[in-house]
Amino acid sequence: MTGLAAHVLPLLAAASLGLLAGALLAEDRLLVPYWRTLPAETFFALHPTFGPLLYSFFTPLTIAAPPAAVLAAIQVALQSGSLSPRGLSAIGAAVLACSLVGIYLAFFKAANEAFIRHAVPAAELPAALARWAAWHRARVIVCLSAFGLSLVTLVA
Repeated sequence: MTGLAAHVLPLLAAASLGLLAGALLAEDRLLVPYWRTLPAETFFALHPTFGPLLYSFFTPLTIAAPPAAVLAAIQVALQSGSLSPRGLSAIGAAVLACSLVGIYLAFFKAANEAFIRHAVPAAELPAALARWAAWHRARVIVCLSAFGLSLVTLVA
């Protein structure tokens, strides 16, 4: 496979990871600091409106990136060999992209549900949001790394 056909799946992986990384980075730099300044009653009053909107926005991006990265890694491994620089970067991007789902299941699912249920006492909300922000920052770094590796896959 040569030309554009050899790069279709890696391009899709890079595009989906880039969109997700950019969205997560914007959330990290814009929304998370704002949420952390809100009084608990304001945060819990706004969450029923904005929580579902954010979920609807992020779900397709989060669902698209891992399979795109895995399919790209399979294509590249079949074309270039899994131990080639291109193959290793594609596999690395796929592993990191799939770990984003694991991070969501390990922390964000329960944390977000606790916010929905108002299960976090007002006095503990600043600490809960600080934990959420730290996990989110890790997720941003993982996603940016996956995106970077997907770009290496395109040029290696």
